[in-house]
Amino acid sequence: MGKVELYGTRACPYTADLREELRWRGIEFAEYDVAADPEARRRMLELTGGVRLVPVLVEDGRVVEVGWKGRGCYI
Repeated sequence: MGKVELYGTRACPYTADLREELRWRGIEFAEYDVAADPEARRRMLELTGGVRLVPVLVEDGRVVEVGWKGRGCYI
């Protein structure tokens, strides 16, 4: 697996679930809170084409998942 990034918010339980899954699988990742970090929010929106649903999982600059198991939180 290449560089992995998780875009989410502290308030979103699905972000927490995906974070836990990544840790359980032993995957190293950088995490960005798009509610607290305007630059991270801008990057996420650019990557998703404006989709405002978190969590967003990105690998090597490519979105691989929006939401977690069909669920997510809107920002």
